Amino acid sequence: MTTTQHDAPPTGLARAISGKLLFLFILGDVLGAGIYALVGTLAGEVGGAVWVPLLVALVLASLTAASYAELVTKYPKAGGSAVFAQRAFGKPVVSFLVGFSMLAAGVTSVAGLALAFSGSYLSELIDVPATPAALVFLALVALLNARGIKESLRANLVMTVVEVGGLLLIIALAALVLGRGDGNPGHVVEFDGASTPVAGILAASVIAFYSYVGFETSANVAEEAIDPARTYPRALFGGLAVAGVVYVGVALAVSVAVDTTTLSGSSGPLLEVVRVADVGLPGWLFALIALIAVANGALLTAIMSSRLTYGMATDGLLPSALGRVLPGRRTPWVAIVVTTLVSMLLVLSGDLETLAATVVLLLLIVFISTNLAVLVLRKDEPGHRHFRTPTVLPVLGIVSCVVLLTQQEAGVWLRAGLLLAVGVVLHLLTRRFSHRTVEV
Repeated sequence: MTTTQHDAPPTGLARAISGKLLFLFILGDVLGAGIYALVGTLAGEVGGAVWVPLLVALVLASLTAASYAELVTKYPKAGGSAVFAQRAFGKPVVSFLVGFSMLAAGVTSVAGLALAFSGSYLSELIDVPATPAALVFLALVALLNARGIKESLRANLVMTVVEVGGLLLIIALAALVLGRGDGNPGHVVEFDGASTPVAGILAASVIAFYSYVGFETSANVAEEAIDPARTYPRALFGGLAVAGVVYVGVALAVSVAVDTTTLSGSSGPLLEVVRVADVGLPGWLFALIALIAVANGALLTAIMSSRLTYGMATDGLLPSALGRVLPGRRTPWVAIVVTTLVSMLLVLSGDLETLAATVVLLLLIVFISTNLAVLVLRKDEPGHRHFRTPTVLPVLGIVSCVVLLTQQEAGVWLRAGLLLAVGVVLHLLTRRFSHRTVEV
């Protein structure tokens, strides 16, 4: 870290996020719907050794996280990756596309989480049509987001405790199964997927990577963090480390307790552990825990999307109206409304699997840009204390993202390409409107 130490740069937003709240923000955003829904898919790729791709994905995610730690503490401003790209490359079209990729990934992820919320887990509690339930869910998330960052993060605190408790419960139930002589501990080192172990691990690591995305959303609330140079790196690496330990523990638990065929064929794989344990825990109770986890991820991603939109608007990359904030609460209400409406449209346009795959591809593009930005901006010193990552880590981060991109299917590339094309059109229209305004 640099030795120069000044106060954090001034901001138009309220600095209300402590280090502990920031840690819980990151942990809550990483520990989300991915682990609750995707363990079965991982088992289908690698067999019982589900923990291996989760561990590999943690290492790959940490490489890019180190780049975020440096750039966020150097430039703690809402806008995240778009701000970094603008500083590094100096081309509005590049920074817009990076920001738009992040924004598109965010609103797409929120839409996917809304579909996850309104699906099989919700049906365990109440029988309602999925699409209207998803739309109502998005409206409620928007209201909480608009109420204020403190209120949103307090809700995140409660929901994070619940979702972590649900995952720890799975580990405890698997230990109970193993303790009474059931289960198969040797299963955790078995690779019985359809491909070779190396190919299976690589393919599964792409899926597992989705379980760790979310840490990048914290870059867009750094402007509201207290002393981000000190608190952000600790919260970021601490959140990823805790998430990794919990994920590996859950992976070992499900592999010990449930056979691969059952896991890979289940849309609620963690519920299979509850059923095998057979300790009288009702399925609806664990479904409620899963719903809280999904809701938490949707809330935090919605916060990121609205703050990113706000940041791009204040930088002139999007219409200035999107930078308006509520006078009393100082939350970007126009950005919240617009991003929520886009997520509602996406709910009507696709399924959870397609939306999740698109999110990963878009974020990998963003991560490549962020890792490159670290190298380009290495000599730029902002005049205040910040984190500094070893040069080799962003280089390895770029390589890892490229490798994961090669594993994406053509249909996912097409969908992401269409979204980026929309971004290009928006950018050109914004610039043209701005030029006309100046002429008038």
